[in-house]
Order: sequence, then C-alpha cells, then structure tokens
Amino acid sequence: MPLDTAFLFYALIAVIVLFAVLVIHLEIRVHRLLRGKDAKTLEDTIVTLTKETDALNKSRGEIENYLSRAETRLRRSVSGVATVRFNPFKGSSGSNQSFATAFVDEEGNGVVFSSLYSRDRVSVYAKPLIKGGSEYELTGEEKQAIAKTKE
Repeated sequence: MPLDTAFLFYALIAVIVLFAVLVIHLEIRVHRLLRGKDAKTLEDTIVTLTKETDALNKSRGEIENYLSRAETRLRRSVSGVATVRFNPFKGSSGSNQSFATAFVDEEGNGVVFSSLYSRDRVSVYAKPLIKGGSEYELTGEEKQAIAKTKE
C-alpha cells in the first residue's frame, strides 16, 4: 500500500501550519516578556531589580534594628498609672483627700507615691517598685493602685 503523495503533501502542510502557530505563540510570549525591549534591556532590568532587592533587605534590617531598640525603650517606659483616693482617718467627716498613685513599666518596676492629707499638714511618701513589690511595706491603698496599673 503505497502512500499517496497528496496525503503526504497535506500532512506536511498541516505540520508547517502547526509549527507556524507555535512560533507565533512563542513570539507573542517573548514580546510580552520583553515588553518591546531587547535581551540587553532585560538583563539591565534584572540587575536593577537585584540592586533594589538588596537595598530593600538592607532597609528591612535597619528597621528591625530600630524596632528592637524601640521595644527595649518601651519596656522601661511607664505603661501603667493608677490612683486610689482614700480617707486615712476612718470615722472622721473628712473627704478622700489622700491618695496613692503608682507608675509602673511592663515588668512592674516603677514607683508609688502616697499623700496623707490632714488639716494641719500633708505628707508625701515615695516607694520604689521592683516587679510589682517593694522593699518597704506597702499599704492596702498602694497595693490597690499597683493592681489597677495591670488592668
């Protein structure tokens, strides 16, 4: 059964058309990739993008370093303040003119100020705080002010 020359001719034409379609398709994709530029420009673009990526990585490192230092400073900053007013002389008709105010950081370090008000004088006391406690005895109002700073 000999092959018909017309069949071979049409098969060859079909293969040529198929290859032409593939070449056109690839040409369109390359054109989109280069956006009308040549390969030299594409190489320049890749080099530019690499430099920009390096600059962004360096900038990111600087920002992370800055944030680390800022977080360290913030941990030592006052993050909680609370005041408790009270009348130290139970049974007297005075008002709540005395107070205890606590200033603490995230770790509970800071100071608590207390003021005792009476008709003839005002006394002010300060007690350092380390991790929410003090080496000096704390009054109930001072403990209450410290507890409020954690809320």
